Amino acid sequence: MMVAFFGVVIGVNVIMMRLAIQTLPGTEVDSAYSASLAYQKEIATAQAQSARNWKVEAHVERSGEGGATLQVEARDNLGRPMSGLKFQGRFERPTDRRADHAVSLAEVGIGIYRGNAEAIAPGQWDLVVEGAAGGQRLFLSKNRVLLN
Repeated sequence: MMVAFFGVVIGVNVIMMRLAIQTLPGTEVDSAYSASLAYQKEIATAQAQSARNWKVEAHVERSGEGGATLQVEARDNLGRPMSGLKFQGRFERPTDRRADHAVSLAEVGIGIYRGNAEAIAPGQWDLVVEGAAGGQRLFLSKNRVLLN
């Protein structure tokens, strides 16, 4: 009985440990060490973004089929629409990275970019918007949104 008891306890512990290591939901980065090495570069990129003083507004509209349309309007520091940028959007689940949805945005007007996310569940999401030109990221924004 004692051997069976400890066998069951050890077996359950091994299964739970394996499941915990495989899933890792909710982690922000895969490697904290790699993220720490890039930290100074991220600070410089954020300062350059702040110095540009762009006005970028994102709007999310739900569709009847459970999808969502993401529209981004980008203006420079003088209020002029900016054209020719490549914007990407991501809906990230704060608790589980496996549920993330990427949204490709296409320019539909001067300084207006739009894309669709199919079948996105209701609840809290982090909306990440990235803008790039010439292969270099020039804009990054992360905001919490609530989708009904």
